[in-house]
Amino acid sequence: MQFLSDNAAPVHPRLWDAMRDADATDAPYDGDALSRSLDKAFSDLFGMDCAVVWTSTGTAANCLALATLVPPYGGVVCHDDAHIEQDEAGAPEFYTHGAKLMLAHGPHAKLTPESVAAVIDPIRDDVHRVQPTAIAITQATEQGCVYTPGELATLISYAKDKGLKVHMDGARFGNAVAHLGCSPAQAGPAHGIDTLSFGMIKNGGMSAEALVLFDPAKAAEAKRRHKRAGQLQSKGRYLAAQLLAMIEGDLWLENARAANHAATAIAKAAGDRLLYPCEANEVFVQMSAPEREALRAKGFGFYDWGADAARFVAAWNTDAADADKLAQAIAAL
Repeated sequence: MQFLSDNAAPVHPRLWDAMRDADATDAPYDGDALSRSLDKAFSDLFGMDCAVVWTSTGTAANCLALATLVPPYGGVVCHDDAHIEQDEAGAPEFYTHGAKLMLAHGPHAKLTPESVAAVIDPIRDDVHRVQPTAIAITQATEQGCVYTPGELATLISYAKDKGLKVHMDGARFGNAVAHLGCSPAQAGPAHGIDTLSFGMIKNGGMSAEALVLFDPAKAAEAKRRHKRAGQLQSKGRYLAAQLLAMIEGDLWLENARAANHAATAIAKAAGDRLLYPCEANEVFVQMSAPEREALRAKGFGFYDWGADAARFVAAWNTDAADADKLAQAIAAL
């Protein structure tokens, strides 16, 4: 009974069908019909003009976005628990050729105007100091929490007033939209973000993520960086097919809702043990080492979260019976 990660889940069958349908002769790289249709498909999804570049990993999507927004001598304000700080092995600095990550703090791994101000206000505007150029936020956050549209509007308005670009890491963007019950645009793009890494792999995809640029004029630069980073696959139609299959008929939302539902059942059983509110598909639970081993002995797979906690992640295909079994096991500890 696997709760290690949504990355452990299989590929949704509709994506295999889409890739088989794409298995025909077409133009190479991103010149095929499917890749060329991405801009319109995502513009329709968000109700606003955008350009889309497929990538093979979320790390590549995040870092290509930052490299397009931030010069090598610039700074990116992010939460100290952000994926780009904790889990990307220095890739943001590598892709940007040296831009500095500037770490902010705050509950639930969210940035606020106050936490950003605490980082940037003390920085003198002179050649000796790295100047902040952008902020990077995560929706849903690394602690499984979701920015509300109101929180986004306040934070992004502040960032824009300070002349900062805004990137959103949307590895679990679908889970956030499912939780909020709002339009995809209201979960981020409508408030003025510049770029979004729209996560698909954690949500039933195989090998394709979408880098969405809400200033289509930036697409040419992003595509040059995309090629230079080794991301321009020669048979890109198979990546485009995955992205289109995910958004067609809102499969991405259907999958995210299923994962969120399973996580909610687990979180309810955890009660006061919950470290953070469960607003997406991750559940963080206070738990001793012996308790964790007891759960593993019953067949549950999950990651330790520090010395005294565990993380459980539900996926699009999580069996409701397995989620109930885990909930019961946690409640019985």
